[in-house]
Amino acid sequence: MTRTKITAWAGGVLYIFVLVLLVGGAPRASGTVHAVGSLLAVSLLVGVLRRVPLLALAMTLFGSTAVVVLTTGSAHADRSVSFQGQFLSYLAVDLVLGFIVAHCTRRSAAVAVAVSLAVQVMVIGGFAHGDNLTVNGVIALLATAASCTVGLLRRERREHAVALRSQEVAEAVTAERLRIARELHDMVAHSIGIIAIQAGVGSRVIRTQPAEAHEALRAIEATSRETLSGLRRTLVALRQADLDGTSGQAPPAPSPGLADIERLAAATADAGVRVDVRRSGEQRPVPADIDLSAYRIVQEALTNVVRHAGTGRCRVAIDYGSEELSVEIVDGGRGATGTAPGHGFGLVGMRERVCLLDGHLSAGPQPEGGFRVLARLPLPAPVGIGAR
Repeated sequence: MTRTKITAWAGGVLYIFVLVLLVGGAPRASGTVHAVGSLLAVSLLVGVLRRVPLLALAMTLFGSTAVVVLTTGSAHADRSVSFQGQFLSYLAVDLVLGFIVAHCTRRSAAVAVAVSLAVQVMVIGGFAHGDNLTVNGVIALLATAASCTVGLLRRERREHAVALRSQEVAEAVTAERLRIARELHDMVAHSIGIIAIQAGVGSRVIRTQPAEAHEALRAIEATSRETLSGLRRTLVALRQADLDGTSGQAPPAPSPGLADIERLAAATADAGVRVDVRRSGEQRPVPADIDLSAYRIVQEALTNVVRHAGTGRCRVAIDYGSEELSVEIVDGGRGATGTAPGHGFGLVGMRERVCLLDGHLSAGPQPEGGFRVLARLPLPAPVGIGAR
């Protein structure tokens, strides 16, 4: 038996002992004194109330009724005051009722309210007379209604909090699913596009130009290995629920960022599109989420160039501003992505990434031809600015 359980039952036994002292130890005291004593004694039943609420109600109802019935014969001469004070002991019952309404099932709460109200009405009807009968009956009804109202409000507040937590969890799951979908799309779509192009080149020249076919196969192998590494990194991150480090596995490779743009440009060049990378501003480390998002935006834009632009070159401009990071991808191709709006997830993924970082994205064909993607990502203020 746990300490909490022992404490709860000890409180119940002590409650009965206190009631015996109130009824038998002070028989000449007024009914108000007995009622206040029983009302304070109900605090001893907190442990029982938390574990077995209906038992706590039964004990409280029995104790309050005992105070009214057993002290009647020894009441003061002014019986009207005595009886009116004695019925205040039922306020302890109302306190327990409020807890039951707030935490127990609606059926149990309804039964508890009906039983306690019936007992109170019968006892008041049997021991109150004249004006006291009406007054105490109305007080009992109002006190029961007030306790039930407070209990219902607490129940609704708790249920609302549970609903909000459930909604937050659902939104977090949805956001995580979208993030995973963006990562997989941006990573796999680019690699599969390059592999498809290189495979087509290799199949066409394998008989006439073995050297070029060999280069195409080499590019396919390198791209495949990089994609497998990225997939492994994503899967490890998804399955890393155990953070105690006891798995014994080597940590996954870090996520790609702006430092890997040149390597991305080289892989895109193998697919037949030469990428001119230009950097401006004070190059410095940026937060990991901005670094990864900027890389993925460039990756997706280059994937669209390889697939749809029909051009052999494009330009990537990265500007490290004082307040924002600007990434621009411009090609001189056909000026459209080759897929109807709403079909495909490339631009949708870009916009989601930028919106999550409170940035701005513009993407569309240019008047002079070609397609332009421009992402502006706000940068946090450097730590220590203005410090002396």
